[in-house]
This record gives sequence, C-alpha cells and structure tokens, in this order.
Amino acid sequence: MTEIVRAEGLSKRYGRTAVVEKVGFALEEERIYGLIGRNGAGKTTLMRMLTAQLQATEGKIRIFGEHPYENRRVLERICFIKESQQYPDSLKVRDALDIAGAVFPNWDAAFAEQLREEFELPANRIIKKLSRGMLSALGVVTGLASRAPLTLFDEPYLGLDAVARSLFYERLLEDYSLHPRTILLSTHLIDEVSRILEHILLIDKGRLILDTDADELRGSAYTVMGPASKVEAFLAGRKVMSREAIGGYLKATVHERMDAMARSKAGQFGVELSAVSLQELMVQMTGPAVAAKEEEAV
Repeated sequence: MTEIVRAEGLSKRYGRTAVVEKVGFALEEERIYGLIGRNGAGKTTLMRMLTAQLQATEGKIRIFGEHPYENRRVLERICFIKESQQYPDSLKVRDALDIAGAVFPNWDAAFAEQLREEFELPANRIIKKLSRGMLSALGVVTGLASRAPLTLFDEPYLGLDAVARSLFYERLLEDYSLHPRTILLSTHLIDEVSRILEHILLIDKGRLILDTDADELRGSAYTVMGPASKVEAFLAGRKVMSREAIGGYLKATVHERMDAMARSKAGQFGVELSAVSLQELMVQMTGPAVAAKEEEAV
C-alpha cells in the first residue's frame, strides 16, 4: 500500500508544557484509521499539525510525500472537519455546501444534497442559528461529500443523536466502499466506531502508546471474575492489567488472548471469563490504574 502520511518525532509544546511529544506514525492510502484517546490527550493538536493549521515545535510531516505548510497541491487534497468548525455569521447551510463544492476537487453535489436531506439540515437556515447537532451534521455532510483523498474527522458526532450517529457510520462505510480514501477519525467513544476502524492509533498525554491493526487488538484481553483466592490462582504467570476487589470477589483484566487453555484453566478454578471491548481496553491502557507498567502476576 502507498504511504500518504508520515509523521516523525512530531512535538508541540507551549512553554514547558508538551501537548504532543515525539509522535511518529504512517498512514496508508485507502484505510480507515481511528485516532483514539481521552479528552485532552492531544488528538486535535495532532490533527491541526497534520493539516498545516498549527506549526509543530519539532519533527517532520509529509503528506502525499510533501511538506503540507502553504502547499496548495497537498492542502486541496485534504478535508479536515473540526469539532468546533467556524463559519461566517451570515452564511447559510446551502452557501457552505456551495463553497465546499468550489474548494474540493472531488466534491459530489448530488451526494451532499442527499446527505443534507437525510440529516434534515434546512438548506436556507443561517448556520449560526443551527443547533449543536445540526452543526455537527453539516460537518459530516461536508466531510463525506468532499471525497478528499485524506479526510479527517475530529469528534464529528458531538451533538448528534443515536440515529444521526448511526446514519453517519453507515454512509461513511457505504461511500468508502465505492470511493476508497484515507480517513482518520478522532474519537474517545470507541465502541460505537470500533466496527468501522481498520487501524488504531492510541494517544495518551500527548504520546502515541499504540499503533496497531484493529483486528490484532480485538480479543487481545479478557476479564476474569470469581472468589478472590481462585482468581489469584488463575492469574499466576499472566499479564495482569488491573485488579478490582468486590467484597470477597476479585475482577481482573488480563492482557492476553482468551484461548482454549485459558478457558480450560478457568473451568478448573471455577472462575468466569468474558471478552473486553475496545473501549474497555483503551480505558485500561490509559486510566490511572495502569499509570505504571503492566504487572506480572506471581
């Protein structure tokens, strides 16, 4: 696959405060990436650097093999939908879509109109009078209809209800299958989007702590629960991410695949095993319970 984004040693600091610190990764063409992290982890800052809206303190960025800053050849192939998209006060929804049509070379006006109707966006309403959900929907419509080779969505679902979020995921997958491009989706709500992600970048406190295919991550951990003494016996020699005591019971998360041997041993000890979702796994990997390294149970 062709590499279209490369970041090396990317950092952004304000004084002594590091918002992004020495981040490096590559994005290949025609894949859907998830930029995952808690609020304040550095996701938006990283996206703003990738789209030349913020100068990096240090490090290198190459988009389509070129430096993106003040580079029209690169920037016209990027669509960045920000969480707090700004529009002129007098602009109407239809005006914003018309402008987008003039900006993005691959713009599909018919698709944009279809999406506008599906998201129930009033074409002649002034944008500043839109609700938070409608403003998010306008961003979604713009990002999908742009069909930009590199499309970035920064928390695009904020304000959308469950029906609208589901519609966004469905239309994204449908149009991606017809018109493949590279999509980077920033989110802290992982379970909703986990089924559409092909690769995951996990950022925590400004550092990239995970860069892996989503399929490799799914099923890479499980929980075990039962009487404390039996759970502790089961955990011997396993990679334990966290422990939580509940009365005389213990619940632990193990960073290993739940294979036949683990199931057999659980049966012998009389403990229960259950799968860990991507959302739960991300919480375990970035939460205070694992501020230190994974422990080896003895």
